[in-house]
Amino acid sequence: MEPAILIITLLCGLLVSKVGLPPLIGYLAAGFVLFTLGIEDASLPLLEQLATLGVTLLLFSIGLKLDIKSLFKAEVWATSSIHLIGSIVFFIPILKLLGFIGLEQLEGYSLNQLLLISFALSFSSTVFAVKVIEDKGDMKSLYGRVAIGILIMQDIFAVLFLTISKGDIPSVWALGLLLLPLAKPIIYKVFDKVGHSEMLVLFGLVMALVVGAWLFEAVGLKPDLGALIIGILLASHPKSSELAKSMYYFKELFLVAFFLTIGLNGLPSWSDIGLAVFLVLLVPVKIGLFLYLLTRFKLRSRTALLASFNLGNYSEFGLIVASVAAYKGWLPASWLIIIAVALSISFLFAAPLNTSVGKIYQRFQARLTKLEKHPLHPEDRQIKIGNPRFLIFGMGRIGSGAYDELRLRFDGEILGIEHKKEVVDFHLAEGRNVVQGDAGDTDFWEKLERAPNLELVLLAIPNHVGNLFAIEQLKKLNYEGKISAIVQYPEDAEALKAAGVNTAYNLYEAAGAGFVDHVITELLDEPQEKANRAEKQSQQTVAP
Repeated sequence: MEPAILIITLLCGLLVSKVGLPPLIGYLAAGFVLFTLGIEDASLPLLEQLATLGVTLLLFSIGLKLDIKSLFKAEVWATSSIHLIGSIVFFIPILKLLGFIGLEQLEGYSLNQLLLISFALSFSSTVFAVKVIEDKGDMKSLYGRVAIGILIMQDIFAVLFLTISKGDIPSVWALGLLLLPLAKPIIYKVFDKVGHSEMLVLFGLVMALVVGAWLFEAVGLKPDLGALIIGILLASHPKSSELAKSMYYFKELFLVAFFLTIGLNGLPSWSDIGLAVFLVLLVPVKIGLFLYLLTRFKLRSRTALLASFNLGNYSEFGLIVASVAAYKGWLPASWLIIIAVALSISFLFAAPLNTSVGKIYQRFQARLTKLEKHPLHPEDRQIKIGNPRFLIFGMGRIGSGAYDELRLRFDGEILGIEHKKEVVDFHLAEGRNVVQGDAGDTDFWEKLERAPNLELVLLAIPNHVGNLFAIEQLKKLNYEGKISAIVQYPEDAEALKAAGVNTAYNLYEAAGAGFVDHVITELLDEPQEKANRAEKQSQQTVAP
């Protein structure tokens, strides 16, 4: 491979990242630059293979993170389905009109061709939305979960198109793939045995590229569909999240090749750029449709607006659809370039819009709340907390442990806040006082009932950005009590203390101290000291 390819790609990615935009825009630009230097897609078969691997691993990663149950929620499956149909119905007449008035890129196009273009334009970017939501620390917030669910539904629609576009009748042996769930126990046993290092990555590649892609292609099905299904098969394993993280950089690196191949197809003409700009001007319609649909499914206007802005762009999956259509001869290759330019420009606008969405909501709050449909979604209603002395955000293992220790002395004066409904239900069954709420949601803090006797807030949120956000919101509420938080790194503790935290609990340091204490207790204490320690702990357990 030409050294210039790597150098130019790196430089373009760095320049774009420097201004706060996704690097993939830089990779698309690098493809255009390389094309001007005389390097064409056809002369780089290895790049094509890497691009195919990137798309396959992208779908495998989506499958690993897929919670099937979340897709059956009306605000996810119905919104994504209706939006897809609505977008197509919206785009087709506009594209037809542009062709009718003589726009060369659309002149004389059949209805099927316009349908393909509209289908490609209906998607929103998974890469962009996930990055924005992760940077805000909102992956577990309601709007974040809804946005990701809609994106996964869109990805499934794209995979179905890719499968149908293959055009070949599957082999009769394809029916044998229905037996794959029966192999799940064996696959999971191997998953358990591969450990946590390079064997885990190798296992992921085998599952995605061999058991998934190769096996499905061998029986006449689309290999990308195989990667997605195998990812879904592995999603319920305890190590699926770890596997997704270990595969992340492979997927990202190979996707660089995909974005490069788009740019290597040729430079956009001025008319191509003009059409791309026009398509970007239609993005607000996509946002407005998402906003309307999500509020119809009883989400608050703010939740709907945050999710809609995250989905307000064009997608890399649109490029994949256009790429397949161009390869099959259904669309001219120029549409790959047009959609690539529209994708890039949509990101340029989407980035600052997502940064300022809070201000936009505050400015138009009165109008937006009129869209709300009552009663609101159960996860989106006002949270009543009563009048506790101690408030714990995050009821995972650390939050639960803190709750139980406090309960030994202050039973009835503690409240836990947890965003996951299943976790809330578990704690309620265990007799803990826990309510559902999302500390990363600004509206949660705005609707929070005042607790005049609140003395201590424990931030057991395993996310530094989330902790800083919670501290900022507590200040806005004029909270004057004490704050304690968990951290993973020393620099995080310094940042939290500068923000107003009284004590920061370092998980790793505390784990080391606890380990030494355990060793001393079990191995070095005299028998009588062990007995005294056990008796003291017993007395603490039964103390009122």
